[in-house]
Amino acid sequence: MLYAALIALVAGGDQWLKYKVEAQDGETFPRPLEKAKGKIWIYQNHNEGFPFGFMEKHKELVRLVPLILTSILAGGLMEMQREKGRILEKTATSLVIGGSLSNLYDRYVRNYVVDYFSLRFGPLKEVVFNLGDICILVGSGITSFSWPVREWKRKRSQCKGNEGK
Repeated sequence: MLYAALIALVAGGDQWLKYKVEAQDGETFPRPLEKAKGKIWIYQNHNEGFPFGFMEKHKELVRLVPLILTSILAGGLMEMQREKGRILEKTATSLVIGGSLSNLYDRYVRNYVVDYFSLRFGPLKEVVFNLGDICILVGSGITSFSWPVREWKRKRSQCKGNEGK
């Protein structure tokens, strides 16, 4: 139940922010976020493809691939729910699913994903994100780190189990 709530919080929070951005006059964008000292800018971008507009001419594929991947992740999370522990992996997977569901909603209802903020430093100046994208990135990063650690621990415990034989 906790992970379903996290998914709903991420997807709902991102949709709320997208609604707030979309309700504003597009002529007022881009602009710096107040009190962010120019480090964060607000945009009203519409992305019809994958990140950076990749494959925007292939709308059905852009809609179908994330739907399939999100379904697989949801099945994986349901399977993980049977096990105790793995809190970090369950949390990471929930973040990815929540972000993906928000972007899927955009793809199917709006026919584009709303991106609305940019971090104005380094190479990130040219990239416009949304909260869902950040959650997908963070969740994927956590998973990329935790999976090898889990495998290492599993192999280590197997080795220790074989020492007594």
